[in-house]
Amino acid sequence: MRCGNQSVFTELVFLAFPSQPGLMLLLFLGVSLVYALILLGNVLIVVSIVREARLHLPMYRFLGSLSGIELCCTAVVVPRLLRDALQARRAIALLGCATPMVFFVDLGSADGLLLAAMAYDRYVAICHPLQYPLVMTLTLCVHLVVASGVIGLFLSLQLVAFIFSLPFCQAREIEHFFCDVPPIMQLVCANSRLHEQSVLVAATVAVAVPFLLIAASYTRIVAAVLRIGSGAGRSRAFSTCSSHLAVVLLQYGCCAFMYLRPSSSYRPGRDQFVSLVYTLGTPLLNPLIYTLRNREMKGALGKVLTSSCLPAAGLRSPRRPGTASSRGKSLRN
Repeated sequence: MRCGNQSVFTELVFLAFPSQPGLMLLLFLGVSLVYALILLGNVLIVVSIVREARLHLPMYRFLGSLSGIELCCTAVVVPRLLRDALQARRAIALLGCATPMVFFVDLGSADGLLLAAMAYDRYVAICHPLQYPLVMTLTLCVHLVVASGVIGLFLSLQLVAFIFSLPFCQAREIEHFFCDVPPIMQLVCANSRLHEQSVLVAATVAVAVPFLLIAASYTRIVAAVLRIGSGAGRSRAFSTCSSHLAVVLLQYGCCAFMYLRPSSSYRPGRDQFVSLVYTLGTPLLNPLIYTLRNREMKGALGKVLTSSCLPAAGLRSPRRPGTASSRGKSLRN
């Protein structure tokens, strides 16, 4: 946005919510249902990985961390979205907008970096199988997960602090459901492209760099798999990467569309839909993608669901006192 008048205000107003009560109710129920499924699917993955000893491997540790990040990322956005859907006035203070925006960008960046770590794990497993236990140790896995969160937090703090230090125009309405980088940048008053280019550089570091690392890992993986003589061996090697590759394409497709383009191409209706897909669709589909194509995960989830839904084998209805003796007396009589 380009305008001459700057304004100092303390709150923003969300305008993306539908004005018709019927559509609002449909939005609330739909988002609530999707959020419940996200919680169920990702919590089941985390619990299964923690409880099953055979899943205490680097690949599944990364998957459990990814599910944890998805849970936190949706928890930053969805509860506030549902609350605003039930209110007539959907205003938020600047600090209340900046704080969840820091965590949203942080967790989104950590998600991408963690996908890069998972690609490296698959690279070592396929290209250097003999060295895999020595390279992918528990210590390295923990360091990679922690580094993903720390780097994401550093990038998000820099980006959000820079955005909210810019001059804002008089308009304080956001054409969105929550505080995100593209709609907030529409409120910035500036006469040059310097601010926009600075944000694009930060987004490139957070999105494009991990994607390039993933692409480099999969280039080596494909080259190694093509050298395998048997078709069964190639199919088995590709099957171990297919789930991760599907998640990468889904996530980075949405991220690139949202953040790696100039703010002049922002279209409220279209971008709101893509943002909801990125915020709700990816965390919803990740558990399905990883479990449907992974026999170990399906078995572990089945055990968790069975132990949770069925009563324990040792639980029986208590026997009434005197029942056995009364039966003995009736038999003797």
